[in-house]
Amino acid sequence: MNRAQVNQVADSLLAIEMELRRLGMWSAEAPAPEALQSAQPFAIDTLTFVEWLQFVFLERMKELLEEDLPFPQVSGIAPMAEEYFRGREQLGRTLVRELKIMDELLSTAS
Repeated sequence: MNRAQVNQVADSLLAIEMELRRLGMWSAEAPAPEALQSAQPFAIDTLTFVEWLQFVFLERMKELLEEDLPFPQVSGIAPMAEEYFRGREQLGRTLVRELKIMDELLSTAS
């Protein structure tokens, strides 16, 4: 991944965080450490989708950025967000759009 792509991922991470904050879904308090250890996709058994997004995905991606480690080569977060916001599409529209951008960045950057 070239520097421009890395910068795009960093910008996308920031946009996702900003949208979570705008929606009032950003939490100042982390879930219990045990909840973060789930082996299930999206920690579906221990976290809400937005908790997973904030405390697992964003944190891990920030670590990868800081350590200059490779990003995942495939991402499919937007469909999970669409499911989470089913029946409340207007509320989650911008966040879903930002996650689609991230999915595209990660899936095309390999």
